[in-house]
Amino acid sequence: MKTPLALAVALWALPLAPALAADAAPVQGLWLTADQGAAVRVTPCADNASALCGTIVWDKDAGKASDTCGTRVFQMTRDDGGTWRDGWVFDPRDGKKYKGYVRRKGDDLNIRAYVGTEVLGKTEQLTPLSTLPATPHCS
Repeated sequence: MKTPLALAVALWALPLAPALAADAAPVQGLWLTADQGAAVRVTPCADNASALCGTIVWDKDAGKASDTCGTRVFQMTRDDGGTWRDGWVFDPRDGKKYKGYVRRKGDDLNIRAYVGTEVLGKTEQLTPLSTLPATPHCS
């Protein structure tokens, strides 16, 4: 009697497996911002290998006074089941640091920045990028 129940539960949960696996997908890699103005490389932090950092490695304004090349846009220290937390998000547009988190959503990477509570924040959705655009180069 227990076998049919276990089989029914397993069959019910089977369609959920791809969604759960997608949520746990790694966040490391190369990502293009929503406005396609910058590319962010996500790797373990050079100064703390257990933390995760996002750094701008390509900027459409590279070489100009307004370029953001080399800017660290987030640092998170704790992986909470696929969502990286306990750190900060930096918005180069306003020059401010915020609380935040980073997580995969399907193929994309969401960076959420907020003050106080997550509900009051804003999310930047980045898309995967296989190679950096040829020009301009960050130096």
